Amino acid sequence: MIRVLLVDDQPLIRSGFRALLDLEDDIEVVAEAADGEEGLALVREHLPDVALIDIQMPVADGIEATRRIAADPALAGVHVVILTNYGLDEYVFNALRAGAAGFLVKDIVPEDFLHAVRVAARGDALLAPSITRKLINRYVTQPLRTGAGTGLKELTGREREAVALVAQGLSNDQIAERMVISSLTAKTHVNRAMAKLAARDRAQLVVFAYESGLVVPRNA
Repeated sequence: MIRVLLVDDQPLIRSGFRALLDLEDDIEVVAEAADGEEGLALVREHLPDVALIDIQMPVADGIEATRRIAADPALAGVHVVILTNYGLDEYVFNALRAGAAGFLVKDIVPEDFLHAVRVAARGDALLAPSITRKLINRYVTQPLRTGAGTGLKELTGREREAVALVAQGLSNDQIAERMVISSLTAKTHVNRAMAKLAARDRAQLVVFAYESGLVVPRNA
């Protein structure tokens, strides 16, 4: 059973998402919150698998809530997915660096929304296609972040290859096929890279891959 917490200051949005989630046999909504501070308290109380958090809220916004969840070792199993109306802005980059596992735009179709919750619960990075495209385009126009490439020295060649494929949006099974290895070995490479880079999840590997220059956007 996938345990989900909804955090959004708009009751209509929360009720709509909850109505979808409650129809699924493998998903349970454990609680709802109307602001980031309340959401943090409920995260600590319920320890959900997935916290769906609005990016702009009173008291504590989605970025602050994400940062505090990511900084708490007791909440390591909580995967934060940011909900946004805007598709892409500076909030997205800040929340990724804060520890968000991914982003969803609120106009997502129900089937994709439910799939996204299950993907996030597995610990996979999750970015809506529209956000992914803009994220890559953003890295085309910005210089590499100073010092971001130092972590590359900690990775083996195969780990670098795995991280680059994660940044392309590939699953462990797809990485295994591309690298001609088993899925278990692919998962091992990804997990070791995450440990060496102190990355909370695959989304942060994506950020690292672009900021370090390991992956260069095709239209750069």
